Amino acid sequence: MSRITPFASPLLLGFDAMEKTLERIAKGNDGYPPYNIERILADSASGAPDRLRITLAVAGFSEEELEVTTEENQLIVRGRQVDNGERDYLYRGIAARQFQRMFVLADGMRVLGAELRNGLLAIDLARPEPERMVRKINISVPD
Repeated sequence: MSRITPFASPLLLGFDAMEKTLERIAKGNDGYPPYNIERILADSASGAPDRLRITLAVAGFSEEELEVTTEENQLIVRGRQVDNGERDYLYRGIAARQFQRMFVLADGMRVLGAELRNGLLAIDLARPEPERMVRKINISVPD
């Protein structure tokens, strides 16, 4: 049985990579860790442009247990806690678990930096202004 996708239209050329990305996103995340995405407006005093900030709640993770990477057009945040057997828990409600959270970035997005403070990992992204370009195509007419 063949499946019909939204990108199957003959008018949408070259969107097969986007279709694969959407499938990967649909399979991906389990909701841990929770996160926020906020827009930070440009600051005219410092000249900082508009940017986006992704904030993940990573309480209990140290800087060494977190990894932030970009791969192609994806921002990948991984956390790996090591469960040392030195502690004798009477009750354990905080699990030492691993996670991987992926965000698909638009073309041209740049990661400005990451900061871990009070159990929150903040990742700043620059969103460049798209260039508006109009190009006239000459029409040739044979003699």
